[in-house]
Amino acid sequence: MSFVTTHVLDGSRGVPAAGVAVRMTDADLVVIAQGVTDADGRVPAFGPDSLPSGTYHVIFDTGGYFADLGIPTFYPSVTITVAIDSGAAHYHVPLLLSPFAYSTYRGS
Repeated sequence: MSFVTTHVLDGSRGVPAAGVAVRMTDADLVVIAQGVTDADGRVPAFGPDSLPSGTYHVIFDTGGYFADLGIPTFYPSVTITVAIDSGAAHYHVPLLLSPFAYSTYRGS
């Protein structure tokens, strides 16, 4: 399993958000993982099996997702910055999305 996983739900439509491009960068903005959400809103095999402790960014292309649906959005992208501890077992970074709001939390 990837050390960091993600899941995107479209709260405005009540469905998983399929087709969202997601990438993860380190603090220097070097891309270390990328993928696209599947029909369940998840990115299978997202990221490496481990990461050094540090700050990372998970960046969601929400503008592209909503554009494909023909829906205007206030947030063309969402960046979630996280502090990773290499000693942890796993990090899950979910995103609950709508065209004019979003929320996140540390999942399990």
